[in-house]
Amino acid sequence: GKTITFARTIDIPRVVYNFRFFASSILHHVTECTEMATVGCVHYTSRAPVGVAGLISPWNLPLYLLTWKIAPAIACGNTVVAKPSEMTSVTAWMMCKLLEKAGVPHGVVNIVFGVGAKAGEALVCHPDVPVISFTGSTLTAQRITEKSAPHYKRLSLELGGKNPAIIFDDADLSQCIPTTLRSSFANQGEICLCTSRIFVQRGIYSEFLKRFVAEARKWKTGNPSDPTVDMGALISKGHLEKVRNYVKKARAEGARVLCGEGVDSLSLPPGNQKGYFMLPTVIAEVTDESCCMQEEIFGPVTCVVVFDTEEEVIKRANGVKYGLAATVWSSNVGRVHRVAHRLQCGLVWTNCWLVRDLNLPFGGMKASGIGREGAKDSYEFFTEVKTITIKH
Repeated sequence: GKTITFARTIDIPRVVYNFRFFASSILHHVTECTEMATVGCVHYTSRAPVGVAGLISPWNLPLYLLTWKIAPAIACGNTVVAKPSEMTSVTAWMMCKLLEKAGVPHGVVNIVFGVGAKAGEALVCHPDVPVISFTGSTLTAQRITEKSAPHYKRLSLELGGKNPAIIFDDADLSQCIPTTLRSSFANQGEICLCTSRIFVQRGIYSEFLKRFVAEARKWKTGNPSDPTVDMGALISKGHLEKVRNYVKKARAEGARVLCGEGVDSLSLPPGNQKGYFMLPTVIAEVTDESCCMQEEIFGPVTCVVVFDTEEEVIKRANGVKYGLAATVWSSNVGRVHRVAHRLQCGLVWTNCWLVRDLNLPFGGMKASGIGREGAKDSYEFFTEVKTITIKH
């Protein structure tokens, strides 16, 4: 269901960059060395591959996230056994053909296809796989933690989010609105970093809402192969029903659905009539306690609510079990620094979204995961460190 435009401009360029980045960064790591002259000792550290790395990746960015794991793991000298989502097996199989063509030795990158309960669990429980890198749901991560505990495995868990956008009344709406549309609805909202709670300061709330809804209605939903389309189909019938149910629950709680599901008509080409399509949906007048503000929807649905003070919005933004990412919009430099420091999440973008430097750590707090991945962090995760002392 991913649009061909998103695949061409985001997924595939990032896949290429993942391999090129880690192939280069592995050349530039250094190890520690200290001297204890008083006792005639020199200490230094060395790093070695962990051996076999277990990699489990999701369906929403199937090659983007799979190569984000494969590239650093093999750069550090490991072999890998990867389990892609059963929803996107073909992409991983095609990648294998390209790895073979590129000259990656047989046995270095191994792909196991199947569902999590069988293939994934076998990987997690295998005693000869010392590390597991997983991107996916918080519920699955709980099971991975339980199943891997008897084997003392090292885990990197990149999980879901309920990411806030905090928009102060001095924000540049000409930049904020188009970026927040992308952060809400890109890839049908099926990105763990997507914005699903938009807090707007009271002074600009009405203007923001009017312009945001008007722009959301301009997004084109349809055939993913059409390069003019902004949103394609959701991953499955079951997932579409789950997302729609959140909108139904919001209505039942008294919230207003301003555009999208149940409000605007969805016009699809004849060949896509039976697809799992949904319009960008904006919900207002929803309480912070609502499931739509507390649970990860993972679809093209976002909630817009009003706030008054900086202190208030920080408390409300932190008032969920997740802590992956946030965006802050303000022209006040002091304010963006203050708010960024106090938000309980692993990534904060100010006046932008999804600008990534792969040198820097990626990961979340609370129910959004444990561990970090990035140049230095992935190097440490996929290697074992040893301290060596030489007496002379």
